[in-house]
Amino acid sequence: MENKLIVSLSPHVHSGDSVQKNMYGVLIALIPAFLVSLYFFGLGALIVTATSVAACLFFEWAIVKFLMKKPATTICDGSAIITGVLLAFNLPSNLPVWIIILGALFAIGVGKMSFGGLGCNPFNPALAGRVFLLLSFPVQMTSWPLVGQLTAYTDATTGATPLALMKQAIYGDTNALSQLPDAFSLFIGQNSGCIGEVSALALLLGLVYMLWKKIITWHIPVSILVTVFVFAGIMHLADPDKYVSPVLQLLSGGLMLGAVFMATDYVTSPMSKKGMLIYGICIGLLTVIIRLFGAYPEGMSFAILIMNAFTPLINTYCKPKRFGEVAKKK
Repeated sequence: MENKLIVSLSPHVHSGDSVQKNMYGVLIALIPAFLVSLYFFGLGALIVTATSVAACLFFEWAIVKFLMKKPATTICDGSAIITGVLLAFNLPSNLPVWIIILGALFAIGVGKMSFGGLGCNPFNPALAGRVFLLLSFPVQMTSWPLVGQLTAYTDATTGATPLALMKQAIYGDTNALSQLPDAFSLFIGQNSGCIGEVSALALLLGLVYMLWKKIITWHIPVSILVTVFVFAGIMHLADPDKYVSPVLQLLSGGLMLGAVFMATDYVTSPMSKKGMLIYGICIGLLTVIIRLFGAYPEGMSFAILIMNAFTPLINTYCKPKRFGEVAKKK
């Protein structure tokens, strides 16, 4: 039998990266935030995370096997697990199990598989699931357990989040800002909020790990954080009694979680470095605008989804340099 030589186009250097390797690298980076969620929210954080991950894995397996009629091998690449973890990290620790399952069904079934699966989805699936639940179940999705109730679940005592207090101050409540946690408490995670967003320290550790392993680049997270700091700082200087300092803005809500783990999603973010910077700056601006002038206290989820829609346009006008291309002389 004659052997055929198959020649592929250059380049022929392989970096050793793979979808599975990068996905599990992101999961390792999420471990500090998960441990902090267990420390502050206990049983509730464990139930919400386990339910979300299990539901996402099940729905991806069922859709691929029974609707798409393909071998259900994609559940091993880590993407469904990441969607489950990130969805859980965007939920309160007292959310009922059946609502979590609905969110997982929307995230996987609508946000991911309806577009063809991994690599084809225009929007971040976890954020799509989170916004679906926020619009469908606003009361349950804005009920925030206080930290330290390790054995409580649906019966946990709730309280206002730092972003809710900031919004009250914008609406004229002069006592709201005095109830805000200090910057150190926000940094370590001793405040109410979604289970995965409360500790800026844990999320920054994840960022350092992913930069070290070259899973992501600095362009998107840094451009988001710098833009929020500058814009929030301008507003604070204009009216310090109404708008909090930029440091508190950076440490509050889902800003760190979104900037580090969701805005940097390979599929839904721009390819070029210039495009990433534009994308990150726009997310930062939209986040602050929604936080300060919108109806919702938090704007990170909406900002990322809006810019996900603009990613194809950014890629069209900010194309990466072709391999081997020589710059034209003026």
